[in-house]
Amino acid sequence: MTSMNQSQIYLALAISLALGLLVGLQRQWKESEIAGIRTFPLITLLGTLTVIFGRDHAGWLIAAGLVALAMLLVIANFAKIRAQKFDFGMTTEVAVLLMFSVGCALGFGMTGPAVVTAGVAAVLLQWKDRLHGFVESLTRKDLRAVMNLALIGLVILPILPDRTFGPYDVLNPYDIWRMVVLIVGISMAAYVAYKVLGAKVGSVLAGALGGLISSTATTVSYARQTKDAANLDRIAALVILIASTIVNVRVLVEIGVVAPSLLQAAAPPLVLMLALMLVESVVLYVPLRHSTAEPAAHENPAQLKPAIVFGALYAVILFIVAAAKANFGDSALYWIAGISGLTDVDAITLSTAKMFNEERVDAGMAWRVILVATMSNLVFKAGAVALLGTRKLFLTVATVFGIAIAGGIALLVFWPAGVVKFW
Repeated sequence: MTSMNQSQIYLALAISLALGLLVGLQRQWKESEIAGIRTFPLITLLGTLTVIFGRDHAGWLIAAGLVALAMLLVIANFAKIRAQKFDFGMTTEVAVLLMFSVGCALGFGMTGPAVVTAGVAAVLLQWKDRLHGFVESLTRKDLRAVMNLALIGLVILPILPDRTFGPYDVLNPYDIWRMVVLIVGISMAAYVAYKVLGAKVGSVLAGALGGLISSTATTVSYARQTKDAANLDRIAALVILIASTIVNVRVLVEIGVVAPSLLQAAAPPLVLMLALMLVESVVLYVPLRHSTAEPAAHENPAQLKPAIVFGALYAVILFIVAAAKANFGDSALYWIAGISGLTDVDAITLSTAKMFNEERVDAGMAWRVILVATMSNLVFKAGAVALLGTRKLFLTVATVFGIAIAGGIALLVFWPAGVVKFW
């Protein structure tokens, strides 16, 4: 039984009318022959009043309303068939039933979910061509990647045991794979944006998305390009620097998701490191803002084998960090961060954040370990540039990375031992 007073009822009816008009406007603009700008508001109002007047029997009246609407839709489609105007799309018909349900939700006082549902419906209806175009642009490999993402996040994760195994009590299969889902999700989102933007990707966006997908892969790709076109040295250096700068953003996001309380101590020094590299990026960008380079060829990140490899790497680092902490003290963590950070910053970041959550390391040690890993990764990428790129590219990258590493060392040495907050 609804407990809405009179003013709440009028508010629910007003919102119902507005949401019906929103969806009806879009359908009218698309010249729908089933329902338009007048019919949809009537449908949502009907749903709202069905609940308000239904009281204890609202469930039966809602079912009756859905059946009545379904019968009207059948009659309307029969009329279209007789007039030889029938098409096999069912979008408007489903939208009618959905908006009746939205009206019912408003009658129950569920304003938030109702507004969000109607907004999503309006956007999906309006984005028909864009969504169809996106699906048509997908290759077989892209579709397989989407299915792999579903397998990784929706099939494998729920069936894993959520308890710890082995010595040091740190290896939890569910928790380990949850970190895999997080990393693959971040990389996949950037990859989709990269695919959607296509040729519109400039040097700045190429570096930013490359840093989210894989800064190492971006570095290797652009370093190789300079071997075939030496005039790309400076623009390649810019993209590589931006990709490496975005790694700091990625690290902050990972910390925020896994150990939000660690951000209080980690954000100030890591943001300063980010700011230093952003300044370097701007200095390189200004004279090159009109230059272009061939976008990097990124592999789709939602693949099962790399996901398993990352999960194994994360588990190994998690175990080593716990063992080193227990047997050799905090100083050993810096060596582990330096070695593991050479090829992968995510694993050591996530493992350190988890150790912080379990109170195995304090905040000051945690962000320092993560910073050492990011600096180690810069050294590795500089080495890759030395092997794969031109001498000019290496000198530029070594200079900007050297400045960043010097700044990181200064933070490690001079940053106060206590927690310094930005807020």
